[in-house]
Order: sequence, then C-alpha cells, then structure tokens
Amino acid sequence: MSFADRIKSFFDRRQRRKLLAELRTLRHAEDDLLDDARRREFDALLEDLERSPAPHREAMAAARGRLGKLDLGIRHRALREFLDLLLVVGAVAAGIRGLFLQPFRIPTGSMQPTLYGIHYQYKSGSWRDKLPASLEFALFGRRRAAARVTENGLIDLESIRPSGGVFTSDTSFRIGSHDYTLPGEPGKVIEYAELDPERLYPKGYSLADGFLAIGDHLFVERLSLYLRPPRRGDVTVFNTEGLEVQGRKLSELSGYYYIKRLVGLPGDTLKIENGYLYIKPQGESEFKPADELDPRFKKIFSGKGGYQGYRNDPRAPLLGEGEEYVVPDDHYFMLGDNSRFSLDGRFFGSVPRRNLVGRAFLVFWPVSRRWGAADSRSPRDIPTAKEGFNRGSYRVMYGE
Repeated sequence: MSFADRIKSFFDRRQRRKLLAELRTLRHAEDDLLDDARRREFDALLEDLERSPAPHREAMAAARGRLGKLDLGIRHRALREFLDLLLVVGAVAAGIRGLFLQPFRIPTGSMQPTLYGIHYQYKSGSWRDKLPASLEFALFGRRRAAARVTENGLIDLESIRPSGGVFTSDTSFRIGSHDYTLPGEPGKVIEYAELDPERLYPKGYSLADGFLAIGDHLFVERLSLYLRPPRRGDVTVFNTEGLEVQGRKLSELSGYYYIKRLVGLPGDTLKIENGYLYIKPQGESEFKPADELDPRFKKIFSGKGGYQGYRNDPRAPLLGEGEEYVVPDDHYFMLGDNSRFSLDGRFFGSVPRRNLVGRAFLVFWPVSRRWGAADSRSPRDIPTAKEGFNRGSYRVMYGE
C-alpha cells in the first residue's frame, strides 16, 4: 500500500469512528421514541458498520442510507433539542431565583427616598419630558398622566372604574358629561388627581400634568442568608406569613411580600425619641443611636433629601412615645425609611427568621438616581420639608 493510500485509509477509519460515535449517541437519545422493530434495525446497522469488511467510505455511505430509511424524525430533532435547551435554561433560572437572585417590585412609598414605589411625578421641564412615550417607559418606567377638565361639573363616583389592559393599569371616570382616563389603579388616581366628590371642577382645571412612575424593580440577593446572620441596617425583603395587624392577616391586608430596613436583631431593646432610633444590643447596658451601630442609618437621621428620621405613631401598638421593645429570639424588627407612611414593625411586631427572603441587591429598572447597587446613594443636599412627604412637595423639592 502506498503512502497516500495509507493516509487515505487513516482518515477513512477516523471518519468511521466519528460516525459510529454519533450513531451510538443518536441511538441512546432516540431510544424512548423508537418502536421495537426500528430499535432492532438500528442496532443491526451499528453492528454491520462495526464489522463491515467493505472500504470504510462505502460502509459509511451504506450506513447513512439505511439510517435515512429508519425515519427517526430527524427533521424534528432540532426542535426537540431546542425545547430541551429551554427546559434546562428554565431549570437553571429557577435555581438562580431560588438560591441567589429574585426579582422584586417596590409597590409603595414606605421606603422613600431609598426606594420608590408607584408614584406621581410632576413635569420637570427637562428633556426627559419630551421623549416618545415608548422610550419614556422603557428607560424611566413612567407613563404620561395628563387630563384637563373640558366643562364645569362634579365627579360621578359611580363612574370610577379600572379600564386598563393586560399590561397596563388605567382608571376611567366622569366629570359632568365627559369621560377621562388616567394611568394607575383607582386609589392611586384618586390620590394624585385629588378627586373630590364635593368639589365643582371648573372648565380648564388641570387634573394632572405629569407622569405616573411604575416604581423601582430590583434583584433581591438570597444567598447571604444561608452564609451569615442577617445584619442590622440591611434593606430586607420578607414574607408576611403569620403577621397580623389589629387581628387581620397582613398578607390579606396589603400583600405577601414586604420590604423594610432591618433595625433590630434578636435580643435588641429599641426605642424612638425625637426622630432617632436608639438600640441597646443584647448583653449591653446602654442605648446607642442606630447610626453608631451601622453608618447606613446616618442618612435617615440627616434631615436631607427627604429623610426625616423615625417617628412614634400614636396608632401603632409598639414603640410609642417613651416605650421600649425587646426583639424576641430568632426574630427581627423592621422599619420603613419613610416611617411617617409605613406599615411596619410598629404595627405587626417582629418578623420570624423563617420569613426572611433576602437583601436588596441591585435596582435594575428604571433608570434613575437609584439605579445600580441598592441603598448606596447619599441623600441630596437639600433640607427635608417640615411637612415631610405630602403629595407633591417631595417630588418637586427633591427630585429623583
């Protein structure tokens, strides 16, 4: 045999080994789809290819011809493999969600200005106000909210109804004989448009001329809860299972998931005085301001950019004026940064360790001053208004 023939024979043998490996893999992958007859024929094809005395090139051509006659549904295999890939990707995504990152949407303003829920924004006069609606929503997560009264009239309370589609939430209502629609659930629209059944709305009155922002969307990091104890100062997501407010289940009252700042560890004694949270850690004899135990509390007590400290709430059963509270074992105490308008531990008590979901990690949408690592921004260098968070002053004065 010449040198060229030996080289040719070498490559033929390698090609046959490759074909055999591919066919064995295919045989294994298609096993559950083959009936007994085609399974036997496939096995015979493999055996013949392994033992064939014919030149390798001829044996491979014959094997491919017989494979085509088996009608294995090869044309559908790509689709099946794609679906298999989707299942694997889905399983990996579910694992990541369960063990590491979970998306979460801020629903309310209880953590302002650290995080924002759904809220109304006045027009700022900047270039952002002039963007196309689709780009405005894609970048900044807000929808145009504008309506002007076209004739004198009273609002018809019976006409207020949700009117959005699958992906949007709108509210329709009637003033006089004219209908109006604004973005948001009825309660939110009534709030930012200041709808009042006893008010006569004059023609030309502006009900709204701004935007409704959808609220911050963030990733919650879950892994650290398995690696270390929860830390005082962390912005934490937890479920409300077993928590109650005035005998009502918190999950039924306002949702299954909450996000607040973890302020009290097991054994801590807490009290609120003059806007400051004081903590006496377990085993210690003196109270300390919370910002001496964790620097993240400094901005809450700064009186800048909307931060206003913590409040005693006369409606709350816990941490009233002059009262102290001891956090039970294996429990954690939560407060909202916007404590004037926060349904938090003052009302429902401490949260069991088993309820903790994870730590706020990354604000991924929309683009705003808060975009990026959660709870990482210093307050704006603007004094907080004495009236705190009313409907408009916070957004006008402090922006986002």
